Amino acid sequence: MNTLAIVLLLFGLGGLLPATAEVLTIPLGAADALQGAPARGASMEAVRAHWGEPTAIIPAVGEPPISRWHYPQFTVYFEHQHVLHAAKRRLATP
Repeated sequence: MNTLAIVLLLFGLGGLLPATAEVLTIPLGAADALQGAPARGASMEAVRAHWGEPTAIIPAVGEPPISRWHYPQFTVYFEHQHVLHAAKRRLATP
């Protein structure tokens, strides 16, 4: 029997076998974890006016320049002068 016939036979038998799969659930945190955090596209001035001075400012690095402002509950990531993302701060583990 040639190789092509064997491959076709094996693929043909695959249709007769039952397919099984496992569903993976990956917890991403509470849906409202960042409710009230700065929205994407907001300016640095708007963030400062609404949430006040950050507890720490990490200077911009890279191209495009990405900087971070730390607040007690979240960190705001800026690209140039606008919010790129806000992420919930994790508590330090001992």
